[in-house]
Order: sequence, then C-alpha cells, then structure tokens
Amino acid sequence: MKVVVAGSSGLVGTALVAALRADGNDVLRLVRREPSGPDELRWDPEQPLDPAGLSGVDAAVNLAGAGVGDHRWTESYKRTLIDSRVRPTHVLATALAALDPRPSALINASAIGYYGEGGDAELDENSPAGDDFLAGLCQRWEAATAPAEAAGIRVVHARTGLVVSRHGGAWARMFPIFRFGLGGRLGSGKQWWSPISMTDEVRAIQFLLTADGVSGAVNLTGPEPMTNAGVTTVMSQVLNRPALFPAPRFGLRLVLGEFGSEPLRSQRVLPRKLTAAGFTFTHPSVESAVRAALAD
Repeated sequence: MKVVVAGSSGLVGTALVAALRADGNDVLRLVRREPSGPDELRWDPEQPLDPAGLSGVDAAVNLAGAGVGDHRWTESYKRTLIDSRVRPTHVLATALAALDPRPSALINASAIGYYGEGGDAELDENSPAGDDFLAGLCQRWEAATAPAEAAGIRVVHARTGLVVSRHGGAWARMFPIFRFGLGGRLGSGKQWWSPISMTDEVRAIQFLLTADGVSGAVNLTGPEPMTNAGVTTVMSQVLNRPALFPAPRFGLRLVLGEFGSEPLRSQRVLPRKLTAAGFTFTHPSVESAVRAALAD
C-alpha cells in the first residue's frame, strides 16, 4: 500500500511512518521544506496541492496541526491552532478528491476535545459536541474533509485522547515531574482522563486504513479511562515516587492561561466503534500504557 502522510514529523507521525514502512508499505511524506528524497513531496498548506504528486496513493493520513499545549492560548495562538488544521485538511482533501483512481481512505486526525466537558458520563462517538474553543476547533477540522467525503472517499475522524509517551505531548511533561517526586493530582482529581498508549495509537491508525466498513468519528482512546487522581496513583506507583503536590485549579489557570482548564476537563471517552470493528488493545490499562512508555 502507498500511503501519503501529512504531519509526519510530529510525535504520532514519526512513529506511524516507521511502523508503516516496517510493515512493507510505501510512505509519501508531505513536507514544507525542500524534499530530501523521492519519498517526500513539498506542499504549502495555504495553496492548492497538485494532485499529480499524489498519483498512485492508496490511502492518506492527515496529522498536521500545531501543538495544542505548546503555548498559552492567546488569541494569536488560537488562530494558529485553527489555521494549521482547517486549511491544510481542506487542501489535502481537495487534492485526494481530484485523483483518478481515488484513494480508498483518508484517516484525519481529530481529538476527544470535540466532546467538551463530560462530567462522569460515558462518551462515545454518538455523544454531542461541546461548546468551548477546542470543541469548535474539532468540528471545523472534521468538516474540512468534506471534499474527500463528497468524492466517495472513506473518511475517518480519529478523535485521539491523551497519548502516553515520554517523547512528546502532555504526558512527556508529566514523567520528569513525577520522577522528581513533585507530581500530584490536578484540581480535584475527580475529572476523567482518556489515555492511549503510543503503540495502540499507531496500531489503531494502521487498522483504520484497511477497515473498510468504518467511517466517520472513531475514538482513539484506551478502553479503561481513569480519573486524574487514579492516574496520579498509577504514576506514583510505577515510578516509585510520592505524589504529594496537588496543583490547584487557580494555579493552572495562572500558569497556563485558558489552556489550564484542559487538564481539569472531565472526558470519560470510550472507543466503542474501534472495539466493535475488532481492534484489540496491546495496552488497555493506564498502568500498562505508562509502563510501555517507560520502556520505549
């Protein structure tokens, strides 16, 4: 299979490209710089993409987007979060729709932020969208795939949870804090988190590339969500360090600005469509995901 990947230099993209190639697939990486070889294609997400460069592509994965937690959510950075997702997705979807033959699938990144605050309720792919900034961003992000869907391409909106990794993302910031014995619950600790191991994140995307009957929203989270207090206990036990320093709600807002509300948001998300399609998790529990990240 020949797969084009946008956002291939990010945390998930790097792991995905390596896994796809290890399985014998040809990968075409979309890059913004001068290509370094025949397996790269230069693109400008602000400009139309010539479909000719995608000739022969069987499927596509779009992971492009600035990091949600990389900066304070100023109005300027919120615009960056939108522009780095919506326009590139529309450009890629339009180019894929113009191909003949068309690729079989587009796996487009999204996030469980789509659901907003969920409290203790179990959230699945049929749950409604939230009404905050991140929920609105996810809705626009997913809607940008419309050209591909209209052309008959199977589109999956991969709503990813918290990826457990030492190499990037929110969890990478947690590991050193807990290693030094400075970890603790965030806010009340009662809010639900929905993590997924890096191994299962990559395996799930690979699975969805060939899962012909699966389309639309698919939650990429582990099957065993856990409260933040529970996650704190797991991190403390696995790293054999105390977790005595809770971070109060006002402190997170003071340090992180509007983004400080995100770790306090409760999202008890279940991957019902993924498991119904036959996917099995290598690391179903938070503890097994944490241990896998430490071994990576």
